[in-house]
Amino acid sequence: MRAIRRFTVHPVLPEPLQPLEELARNLLWYWNEPTKELFRAMDPALWEATGQDPRKLLSRIDARRLAALAEDSRFTRKVAHAYQDLTDYLTLDRWYQDFAAQHPGAPERIAYFSAEFGVSEVLPQYSGGLGILAGDHLKAASDSGIPIIGVGLLYRHGYFRQYLDAQGWQQERYPLLAPFDLPLTLLTENGEAVTVEVPLRQEKYRAQIWVAQVGRVPLLMLDALVDGNSEAAKAVTDRLYGGGVDHRLAQEVLLGIGGVRALREYCRISGDPAPTVYHANEGHAGFLGLERIREYMNDGIDFATAVELTRAGSLFTTHTPVPAGIDRFPRDLVADQFRTFAPLPLDRIMAFGTEDYVGGDRGVFNMAVLGFRLGQRANGVSELHGAVSRRMFQGLWPSFDVSEVPITSVTNGVHHKTWIHPELLELLESPTSDSDTVIDGYDWSGLDRVDDNTIWALKQQMRGGLVRMARERLAASAKARGLSGSTEWVERALDPNILTFGFARRAASYKRLTLMLRDPERLKRLLNHPERPIQIVIAGKAHPADNIGKGLIQEMVRFADAADVRERLVFLPDYDMSLARPLYPGCDVWINNPLRPQEACGTSGMKAAMNGAANLSVRDGWWDEWYDPKFGWEIPSVENLANADQRDAQEAAALYEIIENEIVPRFYTRDSNGMPTAWIAMIRDIMSGLTPKILASRMVREYTERMYLPTARSSARMAEGRTAQETAAWKQRIRTAWPQVSVSRVEGLDSASHALGSQVSLHAVVRLGELTPDDVEVQMVMGRVDDNDEIHDIVTYPARAGDAVDGGVRYGADVRLETAGSVGVTCRVVPSREGLATIAEMGLATVSAD
Repeated sequence: MRAIRRFTVHPVLPEPLQPLEELARNLLWYWNEPTKELFRAMDPALWEATGQDPRKLLSRIDARRLAALAEDSRFTRKVAHAYQDLTDYLTLDRWYQDFAAQHPGAPERIAYFSAEFGVSEVLPQYSGGLGILAGDHLKAASDSGIPIIGVGLLYRHGYFRQYLDAQGWQQERYPLLAPFDLPLTLLTENGEAVTVEVPLRQEKYRAQIWVAQVGRVPLLMLDALVDGNSEAAKAVTDRLYGGGVDHRLAQEVLLGIGGVRALREYCRISGDPAPTVYHANEGHAGFLGLERIREYMNDGIDFATAVELTRAGSLFTTHTPVPAGIDRFPRDLVADQFRTFAPLPLDRIMAFGTEDYVGGDRGVFNMAVLGFRLGQRANGVSELHGAVSRRMFQGLWPSFDVSEVPITSVTNGVHHKTWIHPELLELLESPTSDSDTVIDGYDWSGLDRVDDNTIWALKQQMRGGLVRMARERLAASAKARGLSGSTEWVERALDPNILTFGFARRAASYKRLTLMLRDPERLKRLLNHPERPIQIVIAGKAHPADNIGKGLIQEMVRFADAADVRERLVFLPDYDMSLARPLYPGCDVWINNPLRPQEACGTSGMKAAMNGAANLSVRDGWWDEWYDPKFGWEIPSVENLANADQRDAQEAAALYEIIENEIVPRFYTRDSNGMPTAWIAMIRDIMSGLTPKILASRMVREYTERMYLPTARSSARMAEGRTAQETAAWKQRIRTAWPQVSVSRVEGLDSASHALGSQVSLHAVVRLGELTPDDVEVQMVMGRVDDNDEIHDIVTYPARAGDAVDGGVRYGADVRLETAGSVGVTCRVVPSREGLATIAEMGLATVSAD
């Protein structure tokens, strides 16, 4: 018999236990081990049965057990202590409060938009690295006291749950999530749900707003499953990354436009200040800029001024180093969606996302291009990814060297209290903050004072936890797949004493899940070595529409099913946070072998590293900038090899060689006490030398110092008096007059050869037309030249205005020649005005004529 309505009946907590409700409501419990232990102690079996979810625990626990706990004075003291800890965490000053006091103009509120958030497995609103990164961003911001508000969507089916059929092919299921069973609170006013109106082509619908409290950070999640909406509107928030392009567009409209409207309602009701900084985490949220322009225009501000006000307070982070990873919608579809988005002119909306550069496709609307054009600041998520992004999007800034493209980088980090094994974290706790190695209350050199036996015993324990989890999942998977024959082997699968490798990520083809299978017989020899065996734990999901990725998973599963492999190499279905948390600590080595440079960052290797695991990785993403032989091994990359098959063969061979000849000997070489002293020394080096760099607290503080603070100050300056109007008018005048700007040939090089270190006086005649010298900056540009006379590794020298000649002005600069070899020079004119973030902001530059 099917219920017509579902609801939850919660037991009434006795008065001494009532703080547990608030402790369960705030997701701080997820990374606060004492509070988590408090809930576990209430009923350990029920804690596991409810998926370690405190709200479900409280809703199902027996009333007699509650009564007994209420009479237990030791337990009630722990409850009171945990509640006081929560109160202190939420109210006392943290890092940001000191930072803001020392930096005038620091933002009071920052809005952080993302299509997915992986805060905890009890709130399954994530698919992979992007969402986990967003969740870590919020948690680290909360720990640092950074005043962020998260904005996302509530998907009623979340992301799919993965299982395998008998042939090893990925299958998907989408369990329905009930918001009242999740750690969410519906935003209400006078007892009624607060909703916002959102456009869906020519229709309008309403979305309600759920709030997840992530420590100090509220996370707003919009939900379209509202009575009165059409079926098409209700389906907008059905699945994360589900449906076709029209469905994806509708979700991104809700995230961007509905998200800004939800922010306004939340701030109005809560009394929080409105954000002055808007951070779009990937292009999915790009439409938020259009809504902010619309708000300004509805207040009587003209379009051009509204754009300047919007851009000044906007930041865009790109996460993909490959064009295929960017959302590019058919122009007609986007035009149909925004045809009635008054008062914004449709042609101006469409121009924001048009690929009107060399090599672009004018038939699509590019969400990354929209993000760059409406964000005054932009960044990639590792140093290498920043460089790749500058090359990838250079067409938006013609006449500028790739090094000048205004895309910087802030390398991702991971939240240590989420990902480090609690007993390892306990070893690192520091009673003092006096040492330079102490960050956030932990001494990252703390293992230096811990003996080898203790470190190795803990590592064995962590590996054992992985083995237990893996066997449980293997048994469940074997049953679900209906595999014939005995499954007794599952109890022998993996060994807590064997060198353990981990590989877990999306099964996208560029990540090369099956590279390790290139020479299956050699891999089997490594796995089954009689004295020094290895074992590998693998997990990962393919997008439901990605049959290539599913094929890679099937290939791996079929290999792992073989009787001579299955006890040493396992594939664990349904990769999620609950699988990942014991996986990272249990590994000794983390494998990452993407096609360089297609990995934007690769944070899974960071999570393994902060549990003392070495990385075995291609120099891609974060590993490119922080690789050190003390922290692991580099898989040599041959990206210049055009033949993909040969490239895979060479890189797989290098992978086997490193494992067999470097990693295995170091792990299995023991001293007279049976300790792998060289391996333990590497664990200490990783924890002290690498972990401080990969902390999410480092990441969010870097965002604050380098991105949020300048953006807030820029936004405030633009809002002063008539600054925005004057800036908009100046830019329009510059654009109109720019075709008249010209530069003569550079003179002053009277010889084809000059001595290194000598000085030359260069000059060129610049004609500005209707512009004035105050509108521009004139530069002499010098650098190495290639065979096509293109200048690279440029150095710029400001040129001074001199005499008026031939309808122009002679500009000159004295330049010292500090680069040997074939060098080129030109003269360049760029717009210049106080308040521009970079000289490339307008994308305009004129260089010397040939």
